Amino acid sequence: MRTMTYEEFLADHAGTVDAVGRGGEAVAVTREGHGSVVILPMAEYTSLKETLHLLRDPANARRLLASIDRLEQGSGTA
Repeated sequence: MRTMTYEEFLADHAGTVDAVGRGGEAVAVTREGHGSVVILPMAEYTSLKETLHLLRDPANARRLLASIDRLEQGSGTA
């Protein structure tokens, strides 16, 4: 993940957002005296939110991980 200061981000915010939006890596923007933020493509954000939702329930997480194991061992269909 690329990291830049808030001042660096302000100097080329359009270029940074365009690069991230074209599928580039996420960018962490650090701010002195404040928390940092991350800029990432919407598809990546949506995927992360969906994954968190699916894994939030321990029973569901176990079922999903077991299914992945079965697929990786060749005893399942995708």
